[in-house]
Amino acid sequence: MTLVKDSLPAARGTRSAASAGTGRRPGRRRENLAGYLFMSPWIAGFLLLTAGPMVASLYFAFTDYNLFNTPKWVGFDNFTKMFDDPRWQKSVEVTAKYVVIGTPLKLLLALGVALLLAQSRRGQAFYRAAFYAPSLIGASVSVGFVWRSLFSDGAIVDRTQSFFGWHVGGWVGNADWVLYCLVALTVWQFGAPMVIFLAGLKQVPKELYEAAEMDGAGPFRKFWNITLPMISPVLFFNVLLETIHSFQIFGSAYVVSNTYCGPADATLVYTCYLYQQGFQNARMGFAAAMAWMLLLAVALVTAVLFWSQRKWVHYEEVAR
Repeated sequence: MTLVKDSLPAARGTRSAASAGTGRRPGRRRENLAGYLFMSPWIAGFLLLTAGPMVASLYFAFTDYNLFNTPKWVGFDNFTKMFDDPRWQKSVEVTAKYVVIGTPLKLLLALGVALLLAQSRRGQAFYRAAFYAPSLIGASVSVGFVWRSLFSDGAIVDRTQSFFGWHVGGWVGNADWVLYCLVALTVWQFGAPMVIFLAGLKQVPKELYEAAEMDGAGPFRKFWNITLPMISPVLFFNVLLETIHSFQIFGSAYVVSNTYCGPADATLVYTCYLYQQGFQNARMGFAAAMAWMLLLAVALVTAVLFWSQRKWVHYEEVAR
């Protein structure tokens, strides 16, 4: 009898634990169902607007497709024709030049302004908003038209440089200078990386600067030995993000060059030529192959940047 009585509480505890466990399962299922319901618009958008078109474009990349007839499988012909196309080679050259020149200049200006704004001064909020504003409107079509008018023949830029004895005419109509007009536009939109740099500078401990000053370090040594290593993760993030954005340039080049990406294909960036092939020449299969080549190029550059970060990016060690 004693053994039976002693075993009753244990049995009741086991049944209560089992009932509690089974009672939680329907609740968890309802929570999971509610979560999937809330996520369903994003999932549907991803499948219909991102994953589906990506799979379709991968198929079209191996076909001869002009948007009107049934796609015809051609294998790797689009890719072989791409490498033999002199205008495709020109677009790669123009895009690479734009990325190599525009991205470093934009980041240098963003870092320089962030260093100035990191210091306490009156009207600091106004200056931050003013420097960030071009990033909000810089990608619009209207700004592209304004930029083209500023750098046209006889416009304010032309008159200013002529006043100082520099007679090159308008940049928009000059094949040697029109690409630098696009570079100037992207550098003008330095507000977004500036804000990220400013957030990173705020995280640098002031004690490090105080210790360096006690050792007699000047501004340059403090910047090189303290600031840069401490904000190197932020610098890496900005380099990665801005490099990818530079490869995707289209709107400003298309508008500033008056929709023909010239003169003499001087602003024939990769995406502009892709647009011409896909929608103006109705070579959608060739354009899809170009898009996937761009994706592979960006992935390769991203992999190189991640590989190189081990040598110059310093992450804070987490205490164990």
